[in-house]
Amino acid sequence: MGTSQRELLPPDLVRGRSRFQAWRSQREPGGRIPQPLWAMAIRLAKVHGVSRTAAVLRLDYYRLKKRAEAAPVSEPPSSGPAFVELTSPVTVAKQCRFELDNGSGATMRVQLVGYDAADIEALSRGFWSVL
Repeated sequence: MGTSQRELLPPDLVRGRSRFQAWRSQREPGGRIPQPLWAMAIRLAKVHGVSRTAAVLRLDYYRLKKRAEAAPVSEPPSSGPAFVELTSPVTVAKQCRFELDNGSGATMRVQLVGYDAADIEALSRGFWSVL
């Protein structure tokens, strides 16, 4: 590959190619590709395509394709809840006065002008959770 093509490769393909080159320089003749390298090649093939990955990593296209098709489809781990309900804001009366009492002597009186029901809920939960 020429210099211009090397610069166009995504960083993960460049790292993969480097790992395969390092393995090839140290392997014994006839040695099999280790499972971690195959797993990396399969991940790269699912992102960049079998043809491009096989060419960059210098692997047999059909072997990589067979392994990629046999590999289970894994979804990226979720970083948060799978479902979050967002309620539409409901505008309550223009003015409101209320008093919160937690039962152990703490009281809060509130007067709101132009607010949403969600604001009252958040305020109430915050008051009762602190005490």
